[in-house]
Formats: sequence, C-alpha cells, structure tokens
Amino acid sequence: MTIRLRGHHLLCLLTYVGKGYSAAFVANYDRLAERLSGGEPIELVAGPDDICAPLLAPKGEPPHCLNDSVIARDTAALEEIGKTLGRPLAVGDVFKLDAATLAALRAAFRAGLNRRACVDCQWHSLCTDVAGSGYVGVRVGVT
Repeated sequence: MTIRLRGHHLLCLLTYVGKGYSAAFVANYDRLAERLSGGEPIELVAGPDDICAPLLAPKGEPPHCLNDSVIARDTAALEEIGKTLGRPLAVGDVFKLDAATLAALRAAFRAGLNRRACVDCQWHSLCTDVAGSGYVGVRVGVT
C-alpha cells in the first residue's frame, strides 16, 4: 500500500511523539508511523490525507485541514523540503522515506531551514522542543 500525505505532514512526521488532536487522531497516526517506519511508500496529495482522516468525521464545524492556510502550509513545506532534498517535490510524487532522507530532513528542521510552513502552527512549540531534544521519543524512524 501507499500512505497518502499532504506536504506539511512531511514536516509533522519528523517530530511526531504521540500527541494530537484526539485519541482517534493519535491512534491513526501511530498506525501510520509504524507503516512509515516499515518503509511503506508515500504519495504526495493535495488536501486531506491519511493523517487527516480522523478529523474529517462530521462534528459540526469543517475541519481545519480544509482551510486555505493549511493549503499554503503544504505549498511552503514542499518547496522547502524540495530544497533540502535537492529536487522538486509535487503532488503525485511517490517515494520511500529512507534513513538518509529522514536524517537530512530532521537536521534541516532542527536548524530551522524548512520551517516556514510551521509559522502560526499550534504545534510549533512542541515540535521545536522535540527537535531540540535530538528527536527523543519520535515514532517515525526507518533503518
């Protein structure tokens, strides 16, 4: 199978430590983290993805993952991650996250080189702390 991810979630997975919007969100993300750690391919998508899935259940308000600001995060993240990887990234691309790529992305994230998409994100402080700790407790890791 393939894991469908939107652009900014390539940054979120770098610091994911089991915290999220709800228990259902965390349980889903944990399953995805396990699959990513196992080397399952990623397909870049526009809009809601496999991580957003638990947020799309009807609850009265539309989920934030449909907002223009989140779409702008995706664009910024793909641009900056592409620079880190030395190749452009676009919706429709399919690739595997290997150890070298994950290490390069985490080094750039910790140095603040690919965090434009993180501006005004409610998880910014948590992610900064996780990166500052040397990524202790992260749930995505490939060998």
